[in-house]
Amino acid sequence: MQNKLKNPNVPGNTHWLVLVHQLPAKPAYHRVKIWRLLQDAGAINLKNSVYLLPLSDEARAAFGNILREIERHHGDGLLYEAELVAGMRDDQLRALFNAARDADYQVITSELRQLSQAWKRSRKPKGDLTASLAKINHRLSALSRIDFFGASGRTAAEALLSRLEHRGILRPPGTPTETQPLSLSSLAGKTWVTRQDIHVDRIACTWLIKRFVDPKGTLKFVPGKQYQPQPNEYRYDMQDAEFTHEGDNCSFEVLLRRTSISDPALKAIAEIVHDMDLKDGKFGHPETTGIAHVISGICRTQAVDEARVARGKELFDDIYEQFRRAKR
Repeated sequence: MQNKLKNPNVPGNTHWLVLVHQLPAKPAYHRVKIWRLLQDAGAINLKNSVYLLPLSDEARAAFGNILREIERHHGDGLLYEAELVAGMRDDQLRALFNAARDADYQVITSELRQLSQAWKRSRKPKGDLTASLAKINHRLSALSRIDFFGASGRTAAEALLSRLEHRGILRPPGTPTETQPLSLSSLAGKTWVTRQDIHVDRIACTWLIKRFVDPKGTLKFVPGKQYQPQPNEYRYDMQDAEFTHEGDNCSFEVLLRRTSISDPALKAIAEIVHDMDLKDGKFGHPETTGIAHVISGICRTQAVDEARVARGKELFDDIYEQFRRAKR
């Protein structure tokens, strides 16, 4: 690393803020306190006492406050701006942040599934259930502040929360629960937008779009969590997208259902993508684990989204052909 910033207009480039520090070994609770402050800031630990945040005014303020707290406890540290020049890539660092947030979202998603099961058993609005949803909503809001690169687990958690909030607890009678299907002709020739650093659900959705939904459509990968679509653009598997998680369904399932494509092979693929993305083991296809390993390898070796799309196309073309022949 070096302390010279890259041009912020370079696509895919992320600028970083690095905190290196040391604290006296005792008392131990000072070290625990600093660790908790770093966790609350959303920082990831690269090694030993080296912590990282994407460069922003908020990150600078957070790390500055933590450094002052370190010095107050008779420690010292160094705070600097950096760019990557060798070794790990920017997309790999972004993946570390997303993995940390996905673990947080997975905890919330599991709690929401438990609440959903409780609701199915009782079928009655309960005050404690409503209070639990309010607390989870608060935790999701807090996580969103440190979800710097839009981890995929957020859409699943938010969709499950919305489903519970509107399942007779807060939903007025007669409120529709399903989004209307769309004709393939209405989706032709569009620009399809999703977050950069695509992984399981986005790779699968991109393949589905380019092969079955809109073969002549164009793809667009954007860095932000939030993106305002331009005319003739559709967003998928991202915040506020037209096609994203709904309830306990991943974006691939939603896209397949809303386009009314009826194909047993695609249904099987949707179930595999669901289990890879939501990690709930709902369908349990024996192929799931192997496919997940292949996709992880693609993402580990391919830094550019277009390369991931190309490799994903080869993978899902083969998977589709295998299921198509098996379903005959």
